[in-house]
Amino acid sequence: MSLDIVILAAGQGTRMRSALPKVLHPVAGKSMLGHVIDTARELQPQGIHVVIGHGADTVRERLAGDDLNFVMQTEQLGTGHAVAQALPALTAERVLILYGDVPLIEKSTLERLLLQVSDQQLGLLTVTLADPTGYGRIVRNAAGQVEAIVEHKDASEAQRLITEGNTGILAVPASKLGEWLGRLSNSNAQGEYYLTDVIAMAVNDGLVVATEQPLDAMEVQGANDRIQLAELERHYQQRAARALMTQGVTLRDPARFDLRGEVTVGRDVMIDINVILEGKVVIEDGVQIGANCFIKDSILRKGVVVKANSHLEGAEMGEGSDCGPFARLRPGAVLGKKAHVGNFVELKNAVLGEGAKAGHLSYLGDAEIGARSNIGAGTITCNYDGANKHRTVMGEDVFIGSNSSLVAPVSLGDRAVTGAGSVITSEVPVDNLAVGRARQRNIAGWKRPVKNK
Repeated sequence: MSLDIVILAAGQGTRMRSALPKVLHPVAGKSMLGHVIDTARELQPQGIHVVIGHGADTVRERLAGDDLNFVMQTEQLGTGHAVAQALPALTAERVLILYGDVPLIEKSTLERLLLQVSDQQLGLLTVTLADPTGYGRIVRNAAGQVEAIVEHKDASEAQRLITEGNTGILAVPASKLGEWLGRLSNSNAQGEYYLTDVIAMAVNDGLVVATEQPLDAMEVQGANDRIQLAELERHYQQRAARALMTQGVTLRDPARFDLRGEVTVGRDVMIDINVILEGKVVIEDGVQIGANCFIKDSILRKGVVVKANSHLEGAEMGEGSDCGPFARLRPGAVLGKKAHVGNFVELKNAVLGEGAKAGHLSYLGDAEIGARSNIGAGTITCNYDGANKHRTVMGEDVFIGSNSSLVAPVSLGDRAVTGAGSVITSEVPVDNLAVGRARQRNIAGWKRPVKNK
């Protein structure tokens, strides 16, 4: 059966106390609504309809996609009213209703729910909680069949003792939805059109309300304030940590690890505390990552060692290479096999060949450094003239003396050497020594200045 998905994302989220629309607050580096949209896409519906209201322009700008239909709800008159705004765009046989601030819902849970939908049956996702305060209660008859949902504020004392709560996630036959929405009333404590009233209507029309529950109650947890947002973040990270450990990754402390994107891992990977992985990260067999590292959109080949406090973004480290501690590899940084980058070395759009070394205190930008070359401490490539970038190209087995400045564009042939403290402004041929520094003068009898009394 064909499927349309409606995502309700129009709320202001006043308890967030933020200028940012609630659904755009992030969990694991992605907006809550972004998580919901990605899960919706996994179900391959024929349409995804996002109902927006507060901060509509910002939401549309941040999440625009060819497969998304944004629907405006100019007045927030309740969940039933919100779904009604999308009604004219719905053409599928089934409609699944999701919420933009419930980011952890799983595809498998929704698939089970959708299996319940037919012309004579709808699917309702419920959750059983020790304390369901705030949730609408699932009212069942003596035979255990769902009769209605009563919102917490409208529930009697007896109904508030019910522990089965409504998640709001609902899958219904599209042929019935329009009629039910047209019959909604706002005669309730909130003065709103509740989508939950559809359940009683369905029962009165002779339909069966079939229920499913998530395997993990946190799947249906929403975020109305920063506290709940933090709870979702921690739960997401715990889930991500468990998934990595089942794949053979050693996490020194799963509670001090953050994944904010996608990671693929090999075997025998070790990750120390306070490591953040962001974007798309590839980690091959035997990689070791030290404490307090940030790694974004990077590839770590087999046997790589990233030492503590290193920052990688858009980098690729070749097999057996290492960097850090306190190394920074910026976009375009590529380390060849067994290359070494030490402490306080920064690379940007620079390639180190196999076995090349930059041990400490250097900046290498827009550079190509041949195999086995050695970069002395304090070396910089002067790659920017104030308007344009220029490249420094070195051959193999080059030795750069400490505190050298290589003024690009410049090239150094195989086995070239620069004397310490040199400023290199022109080509250094193969097997040449380049010394580009002022001659030393010693001034006898010089007296140091003293403070005026």
